[in-house]
Amino acid sequence: MENAIEISYRALEENPHKRVFLLSQMIHNQEVNNDLQSRGIEFIMDTDGNQLIPWDALRPEDVVIIPAFGTTVEIEHLLLDKGIEVQKYNTTCPFVEKVWNRSEKLGKDSYTVIIHGKPRHEETRATFSHSAQNAPSVIVRDMEEARALGEYMLGHKQPAEFLEEFKGKHSVGFNPATDLRRIGVVNQTTMLATETQAIADYFRSIMIDVYGVDTVREHFADTRDTLCYATNDNQDATYQLLETDADLAIVVGGYNSSNTSHIVELCERKFNTYFINSEQEIKSPREIHHYHYLAKEKVVTTDFLPDKNPVKIVLTSGASCPDTLVDRVMLRVLEFFPGARPVEAVLQGFGGK
Repeated sequence: MENAIEISYRALEENPHKRVFLLSQMIHNQEVNNDLQSRGIEFIMDTDGNQLIPWDALRPEDVVIIPAFGTTVEIEHLLLDKGIEVQKYNTTCPFVEKVWNRSEKLGKDSYTVIIHGKPRHEETRATFSHSAQNAPSVIVRDMEEARALGEYMLGHKQPAEFLEEFKGKHSVGFNPATDLRRIGVVNQTTMLATETQAIADYFRSIMIDVYGVDTVREHFADTRDTLCYATNDNQDATYQLLETDADLAIVVGGYNSSNTSHIVELCERKFNTYFINSEQEIKSPREIHHYHYLAKEKVVTTDFLPDKNPVKIVLTSGASCPDTLVDRVMLRVLEFFPGARPVEAVLQGFGGK
């Protein structure tokens, strides 16, 4: 993600007399996006794909940056038709492109692509667009929707019901009677890897039930290697943090970051967890402003730091959160513990790293 941010700053430096646009938020982190806007970058769309700047307002000489989530085939062609160069500042994440490439191969091998993702998320919209070019494609949001799709694979529901139940989530001409006989599962790379794997395992079990274990490979493609290691590493590290004893957890990241909300979800299984986007949300030892990701609203908690010494805090972040932001949160918390060892001394004990 840092590379994508660096490319955005480079685009500004290399084009001082041109208008510079981002298709939408570079990453789901308010601090990064606010800084980019303060330097003159304008967003063409919001995170839900709603138009902020009309396409007609763009000119061939404008610079348009494609964000790390990528973009749809349709939007890329629209920009090319306007004479806008799209590859010079294309910051699409390599792991997103890996999913697109695997989807293309699945289609060429006559598999249907099932995408585990949030239908309105930029990355899922982009992946669906690329996938649908080569294969029948359908999106499932979670295990509940996966089980609903499984009912069609098992023949428990009629194809006519599919069109309404999965409206807006399937490619044109999708036929559940024939397109669910050979499948492969890919994901929005910021989804929980464990959930994607559970969904894939569920569909594999259906194929075994319907076609038998001996022919399962003809009906189910193994796509585990498409899972994003950056997101996966963050999630694995969080699982390890759950093994520790702590008084609370602070998770730093953008409030509309899918990956970060999953980290919060994991932490909440064990700790009182506070989801913040910067150190400014920590007002005092008695007050923290944080985000309730399920209710999608900011809340205020008082006395969030226990009255004890020492206090053990788990501090982690989403994959798209810059390290400097996490550092600022750590330093803010340390202000409330004047007897704590200096950060430099602690780092020295680890060889300065």
